Amino acid sequence: MDSDDLNALILRVSLKDRASFAVLYQKTSPKLFAICIRILGDAGEAEDALQEIFVRIWQRAETFSAETRSPTGWLATIARNHAIDRLRQRKPVARDIEEAHDLADDADSPEESAHLSGEGRRIDRCMDRLKPDHAAAVREAYVAGLSYDELAERYSVPLNTMRTWLRRSLMKLKECLEA
Repeated sequence: MDSDDLNALILRVSLKDRASFAVLYQKTSPKLFAICIRILGDAGEAEDALQEIFVRIWQRAETFSAETRSPTGWLATIARNHAIDRLRQRKPVARDIEEAHDLADDADSPEESAHLSGEGRRIDRCMDRLKPDHAAAVREAYVAGLSYDELAERYSVPLNTMRTWLRRSLMKLKECLEA
């Protein structure tokens, strides 16, 4: 689904059009679910988060501006921020970290399964076009949830340089994905 179609759907959702909301859910929920899985690491929690995300989309659709944001980016940001909020609300696990490591399952996780989908491969191809440091910074910012300050410190660059890296990298990704 292209940006114009998503823009139109979000506009109709802002007018509380339930049919458009259903189409928006159908077209975008797999991608938003993959974001939730990647951040939360639990399918059940990701499903709950996805439902809450679509409630937010329904409530906030009128705040979307096609002139300032891409619809995919806007939706992904809502999903990412909500999943990170849920992650931060979790109570710390009381188990010893070594015990948890020994119990880890070597099978593909839901995150890896979602990543193997066609959309994931397409995004990976576009990410491979970025400089390695820039691609890693994008992943750490938008998947792992690191702040600009944390990234600037990790890569030993000034804060504004990190912001520029991320902004330019996202613009390149957008161009690649729209091609």
